[in-house]
Amino acid sequence: MSNTIVYSAFFKAVQESISNGTFAKLTLAKTVGKPELQNIYVRMHLEEKVLKTALTFKIYNGVKEEIVKLSEVDAIESDLTPHLMNPFFSALLFTTEADITMKINKKRVASIIEQPPTFKNVDPILLEFLNL
Repeated sequence: MSNTIVYSAFFKAVQESISNGTFAKLTLAKTVGKPELQNIYVRMHLEEKVLKTALTFKIYNGVKEEIVKLSEVDAIESDLTPHLMNPFFSALLFTTEADITMKINKKRVASIIEQPPTFKNVDPILLEFLNL
């Protein structure tokens, strides 16, 4: 299976977890070497009753820094895909139903594994949005 198909399946699971109200958080991690960009965390953000994503870029270049980018929920795949394999080799989707991990191995082949959920609670902003 090509990486494009695996990426699409993973981001479809992300979109479904947001739509179904089971999304807890999303993290890009596991870098090779010591790049400046250490992690990207994705949480929900509510702006004038419109649900958005808040992407927090954790940067370390001698000083720890966080940059937050607000984006449309539908843009999550296009926002994060450029960072896969450059520098991140795993993406972890935490939902209340399962933890879904997309890993990219040394041969740069992506795969998805599913495990029991770590989180019992939905992202509080998503919960607020669903109750509007």
